[in-house]
Amino acid sequence: MSKVALVTDSTAYIPKHFLDQYKISVGPLVLIWGNETLEDGIDIQPVEFYQRLEKASVMPTSSQVSIPSFSRIFGDLTQQGYDVLTVVISSKLSGTLSSAEQAKAMYPQAAIEIVDSLSSGMGLGFQVLAAARAAEAGSSLAECKAVAEKARENSGVLICVDTLEFLHRGGRIGGAQRFLGTALNLKPILEIVDGKLEAVERVRTRRKAHLRLVELLQERVNGRTPIYLSAIHANAEEEAKRMLDLAVSKLNPIEAIVTDVSPVIGTHVGPGTVAFCYLAGM
Repeated sequence: MSKVALVTDSTAYIPKHFLDQYKISVGPLVLIWGNETLEDGIDIQPVEFYQRLEKASVMPTSSQVSIPSFSRIFGDLTQQGYDVLTVVISSKLSGTLSSAEQAKAMYPQAAIEIVDSLSSGMGLGFQVLAAARAAEAGSSLAECKAVAEKARENSGVLICVDTLEFLHRGGRIGGAQRFLGTALNLKPILEIVDGKLEAVERVRTRRKAHLRLVELLQERVNGRTPIYLSAIHANAEEEAKRMLDLAVSKLNPIEAIVTDVSPVIGTHVGPGTVAFCYLAGM
């Protein structure tokens, strides 16, 4: 039986030690900044991105993982004898899935499966890690794909943005459209639902919004165990750590991670964004 290798994209922002441990390959999305084309997480890292964003007169835009990027990864892995499971950002947020499918078509004899995570951030990352752990335990490609799909049904993302300006400008605003024009001191809480951003509610003040995120997380988890939990942030690490500490005290997850939002996602959500990503019940 062939070994299974996992492939994802840079919006998962899985911590490096997990990428190394499970030998997960990452296709970078692309940041376009003026005349520069930068590969997400390779040519530009989060700290540098937010420093540049503060002073930028030209705002960056983003593009999906390129077909050649996925093709190189698929070629390398299949040549090494791997079956390949690729789990990527929601097709309703990016064209990355299409790039993966077109790259797959270049290897008609290879065992390559692709899963639409209908998520992003560590909502995607936990699906990848669940499948990677199954692969490490000797599961087949079909079994690993089933694990990823089950993780998709048991994971979620809750988000608090500082402003809707970035989502609106980038065309990713989805169901949060109805919160446009919100007073500055009302902080929108959003959720990825069926692969799209949807509005949950508005909360007065940033601090109260963060506390409300913890309450909503408890509601979504709804007593299911085990729990894998991540607080992700766009240049708001201390707030993310405080949120995660509070959530850990209430939910006792078996894994709790603070990680950055990748530059490409940061382009769309904007600085100050914090989010919970979780996998519960499997």
